[in-house]
Order: sequence, then C-alpha cells, then structure tokens
Amino acid sequence: QVQLVESGGGLVQAGGSLRLSCAASRSSIGTMSWYRQTPGKQREWVATISSSGSTNIADSVEGRFTISRDNARNTMYLQMNSLKPEDTAVYYCKAVASECSAYGCYDHAYWGQGTQVTVSS
Repeated sequence: QVQLVESGGGLVQAGGSLRLSCAASRSSIGTMSWYRQTPGKQREWVATISSSGSTNIADSVEGRFTISRDNARNTMYLQMNSLKPEDTAVYYCKAVASECSAYGCYDHAYWGQGTQVTVSS
C-alpha cells in the first residue's frame, strides 16, 4: 500500500505562486499526476509525470504550471505561477504503484486527501 500526503496549498492573490508537494510513503512509484476539483464539477486532470521524468501538462495550465519529482525523496511537486481565480480548487495527488504477490503483479491507483488552493482576485 501507498500513502500520499499533499501540502503547500493556501490562499494567494491573483498573479501569485504556490508550490504543492505530494509525498509518498514508499519508493518504486510509477506514474504520478495532479488533478483538481471544484464543487459541482468533475475532477480535472492537470499534469502527469512518469517514473523516468517524462511530463504532460494540461493546456489550461501549460506555461504557468510545472510538474517535477524527486524519486530519492518519493515526492512530486507542482509549481504554480501566475495563478488565476479559475485555478481555485482542491488539488489531489494520484500515484500508480504495483502490488505484487506470488501470483503476479497488478497496478493500483492511490489518491491523496487533497489540498485547497484559493486564488483571490
């Protein structure tokens, strides 16, 4: 099993910056992603980074957000710059990891509890 703990959320004025962190409880984590969700809307994908560092960023945040990871510390980051009020949401960390037994392995997705980001205008 894997536990994920997000941190770094808070209240910031439009144009400001925040850096979110997602710490995993163990190593050997595969793909990690950031999602966000506001009340009344479905969860939205924001960014993904593979175990080797390959990244994908949503068009809505490209150029403003950067995803990275430090495998030695089992931690993923989301650097958010030039924040806009529409970025306000609960941001969730997702990680995929293999669960193995004598019968084989399968991939399981784990989710953090989320961290609130509020951007004021």
